[in-house]
Amino acid sequence: MTYTENIRLALQAIQSNRLRTMLTALIIAIGLSALVGILTTLDAVKKSMTEAFSNMGANSFTIRNRGTGIRIGGPGEGPKPFKSIRYEDAFALKNRLDAPASVTISVTATRGATAKYSKEKTNPNISIQGIDENGLKAQGLDLAQGRNFSSAEAELGNNLCIIGSEIATTLFKHESPIDKVLTAGNSRLKVIGVLASKGSSMGSNTDRAVFIPLYKAKVINSSSNPSYTLTVTVNSNEQMETVIGEATAEFRKVRKVKITEPNNFEITKSDAVAQTLFENLAMIAIGGITIGVITLVGASIGLMNIMLVSVTERTREIGIRKAIGANPSVIRKQFLIEAVMICLMGGTMGILFGILLGNAISLAMGGSFIIPWLFIFGGFVLCVLVGVLSGYYPARKASKLDPVEALRYE
Repeated sequence: MTYTENIRLALQAIQSNRLRTMLTALIIAIGLSALVGILTTLDAVKKSMTEAFSNMGANSFTIRNRGTGIRIGGPGEGPKPFKSIRYEDAFALKNRLDAPASVTISVTATRGATAKYSKEKTNPNISIQGIDENGLKAQGLDLAQGRNFSSAEAELGNNLCIIGSEIATTLFKHESPIDKVLTAGNSRLKVIGVLASKGSSMGSNTDRAVFIPLYKAKVINSSSNPSYTLTVTVNSNEQMETVIGEATAEFRKVRKVKITEPNNFEITKSDAVAQTLFENLAMIAIGGITIGVITLVGASIGLMNIMLVSVTERTREIGIRKAIGANPSVIRKQFLIEAVMICLMGGTMGILFGILLGNAISLAMGGSFIIPWLFIFGGFVLCVLVGVLSGYYPARKASKLDPVEALRYE
């Protein structure tokens, strides 16, 4: 019954000082919302990146003419570009690499194109990408309708295309796009496939992409010196380093790199890219936690001050309670419970707002909605801890008041 009575008294005290209580709870809410919001955003982004890289496959690496240049903050130079990887160089490696792996070649033909069909057209935000017969698999893309390119079609550059789901919906409404002829950029292409919707990830949106045979992309490329990307998928992770070594040696021959010269291309493992991103996100998480903790420290100081004021204002009440039999332990628990309840009020608001804020940012970045149960539980535990630490000294001070002196207090 003691706890029930203390909770009732704490609610009465909170109600009688609503403005002061709400301002204190709001400070705690701001601190927790910053903490939970940042962590929720990072958790959602990490989940989105994990899905993106798992679709690409952990047992793959890419060969480009420049590094990824992934860097969040901090000084440093951008990735050093080497001479472009030519169409002939890419095919030479694909044909000459004798290893338990499949090689995919891709290139961006143009960005910001417009796709048209009949009277319908898209916004000028369509990317046209050239791929070979393995291109969809290498990017983790699935077909909702139609078929993939054959190896012969990829090499001959037939006027065919596979379109993203958003383009199919915009141009063809409720009719099937298969075997229809659309215009993408300046090319007339026959639709042979439609991709399953995937949304935006890692800064690209395949729902707004047109995939064409690799040689066709070479013919219509808007760049005078395009650089091709090779994606090598290994059968098992144990063979990764061996295949990377063979691909490096073979491509050095293709690019005519002398023994004394360094590589003039970059090899990046897909999981290495993910690891780099996760490390950067971890640094942001530390910054977010620091901001949240500093705000919570300020809130706890404010709460302690309010509790001390409350003890002073209620000195006569404490004296009466002691006079009718309340021992120091009961008085101490009363003020501790009051401090914890104020913290929980602010914590509930902060956690709710933080989750909404974090998911709003995540959805705007193309991520998914998540409910971070660990952060919710951790937030409430943190609230109780802050309440106990902030309320302990005022509660101890109240419990040690002399009942006679307290009753005489004006």
